[in-house]
Amino acid sequence: ALTGRVPPAEDRRVLAAFAAQAAVVLDRRRLREQADRALALAEGNRIRTALLAAVSHDLRTPLAGIKAAVSSLRSEDVEWSEEDRAELLEGIEDGADRLDHLVGNLLDMSRLHTGTVTPLMRGTDLDEVVPRALGGVPEHSVALDVPETLPMVDADPGLLERAMANVIENAVKYSPPGERVLVAASALADRVEVRVVDRGPGVPDEAKERIFAPFQRHGDAPRGSGVGLGLAVARGFTEAMGGTLNADDTPGGGLTMTLTLHAADVRPEDGPDDSGRGPVTAQDERRAS
Repeated sequence: ALTGRVPPAEDRRVLAAFAAQAAVVLDRRRLREQADRALALAEGNRIRTALLAAVSHDLRTPLAGIKAAVSSLRSEDVEWSEEDRAELLEGIEDGADRLDHLVGNLLDMSRLHTGTVTPLMRGTDLDEVVPRALGGVPEHSVALDVPETLPMVDADPGLLERAMANVIENAVKYSPPGERVLVAASALADRVEVRVVDRGPGVPDEAKERIFAPFQRHGDAPRGSGVGLGLAVARGFTEAMGGTLNADDTPGGGLTMTLTLHAADVRPEDGPDDSGRGPVTAQDERRAS
C-alpha cells in the first residue's frame, strides 16, 4: 500500500484540475486523429472511385477505337484505299497517344504521392523547353511570346516540359474553336513567370484550387475528357522544383495559369532584342528550330 503524507485539499483540487485538463487534451487529440483518418479514408475512396471511372471510360475508349481500326484493316471483305488506310492508321496512332498520355499522368501522380520525384536542377532555357511542350497540341493553336533575352530558370528540364505540356494542353482543350492560347514569359526580379492564357469558360473563384486536386476536371465542362490529373501533376512537379502554379481569371473571360520559377544564376548569351516582336505561332517556332 502507498504511504506518505496526504496532500492538502487545495493541492488535490489543483491535481484534479490538471488531470481533467490532460484528459480533455488527450480526448481532443484522439478525436482529431480519428477525423484525419476519416478524411484520408474518404479521399482514398474518392480517388479509387475516380480511378475506376478512368479505367472504365478513359482507358477503354481509345482501346475500343484502336481495336475497331485494327479489325477494319484486317477485314478481308473490304478493299481499303490508301487514303482510308492512312485515316485508320492515324486513328490508331491517336488512340495510342491518348493512352500513353493518360498512363504517363497516372505514373507521375503515383511518383508524387510516394515522394519519389527527385528533380535534377540546372539552368534551363525556356526557348528549348517550350517548343517541346507543344508537341501534344495542334499547330496554330498556341501563340508564343517568349523573349530570347529571358534569364534561364532553375529547373529540371524534363519535369518543366511535362508540367508546361499539361497546362498548355488543358488550356487548348477548353479554348473556343479557332481561339489560340497565349504562352507568354517575363522576368520579375529573381524569378521568371510563364503565363498560359486561354479564352475558355473559366473557373469560379471557389473552384480555382480544386482544379489542382487529382481527378478534378477543369470546370466540369462538357468538352472535358481525361481523368483530371494533368493540372495536379503540373503543380506537383512545379512545387518540386521550388516554384508555384496558380490559376487566375483572364481579363475579358477565360483562365490564366501562372507558373513561376527561380531564375538561374547562369544566363543565356545576349541575343537580339525581340521586345517588339509580336506573338508567333507554334508552327513558326518549330520552323525556326
